[in-house]
Amino acid sequence: MKFLRQRLDNLRNLSQKNKLLAFLKPVINAADEIYFGTDKVTTLPHILDSMDIKRYMSLVIVALIPVALGAVYLWGLRVLAVIAVSYIFGGLVETIFAIARKKEIHEGFLVTGLLFPLILPPNVPLWMAALGVMFGVVFGKEVFGGTGRNIFNPAIVGRIFLSVAFPSAMTTSWLMPFNQGTGGFLKFSADAVSQATPLTAFRSERLIADFGNLFLGGSPGCIGETFRLGILIGGIFLIFAKISNWRLPLSALLSVVICAGIGNFFAPDKFAPALFQIFSGGLLLGAFFMLTDPVTGPFTRAGKWICGVLFGFLVVLIRGLSGYMEGVMFSLLLINVFSPLIDRLVLGVKYPKIKK
Repeated sequence: MKFLRQRLDNLRNLSQKNKLLAFLKPVINAADEIYFGTDKVTTLPHILDSMDIKRYMSLVIVALIPVALGAVYLWGLRVLAVIAVSYIFGGLVETIFAIARKKEIHEGFLVTGLLFPLILPPNVPLWMAALGVMFGVVFGKEVFGGTGRNIFNPAIVGRIFLSVAFPSAMTTSWLMPFNQGTGGFLKFSADAVSQATPLTAFRSERLIADFGNLFLGGSPGCIGETFRLGILIGGIFLIFAKISNWRLPLSALLSVVICAGIGNFFAPDKFAPALFQIFSGGLLLGAFFMLTDPVTGPFTRAGKWICGVLFGFLVVLIRGLSGYMEGVMFSLLLINVFSPLIDRLVLGVKYPKIKK
């Protein structure tokens, strides 16, 4: 590490003395903070928790490790290629914007770069993954000013863009995962056998998938949404580490249970049972890792309860009444839109203006 420290210091000195190398300053500083830490705290609303960026990003990545390992086991080593493409092309966009603005490269992309491939189909073309992550970083974050200023989750923006631009590739030809022996650890990709996702099977044939398969990843789905045991382990870890707030996932899941229960009672042909809804699609991944994003989510306690309840209601509503089998990504986007307004209303009620 001493050798690396010296090299970084030498490069920084060169960039300060030579104007032609000044554009490298953001890259050098980013490498310095990744390897040797940072004394910066995140911008609002993170600063309310006095949480530094490095700690937040590091622990979220640690929490995603069980999900990522489960994804490789279920879908093969190709998952690593999709993750690498996400980091390379998304990181390239981050670097270009940092150089153009003459500002630092923020560590926020470390989470986005890993989270984005986990919400893609296992057989997504690599060029499509590259296009999606670049679109998400640009229009989900950079156009708003970068990390801490974005109102949308970049991973969700990229995923919705791909779903709208390439609906066939993103909603058909789901693969069957590996579920025996070493799984996908010694294979590149899953078998090319198409099968409907559990939500699609319920919509078309009223079939309820086996809960053991849903919990351990034995059913078709996106790369990181099917190993729900790993999602729960990582999500609970973030709550105990005080990285995410328990109010959001708890209120979201309770809302799904209540709304799905009511919907299934009155219209069982449209609304799946509550427990099946909890363990289907990307609900758990969205509730524990994206709804709790401190930048795009609410920061007031009451706002967290309201947004969680609204998120669960929207998921059940979109799944049951719209043409989309999965309502999580659109629900998250709507919550991102309304979070600032909800916080503003909560603060207005709690701290009303004093009339003179």
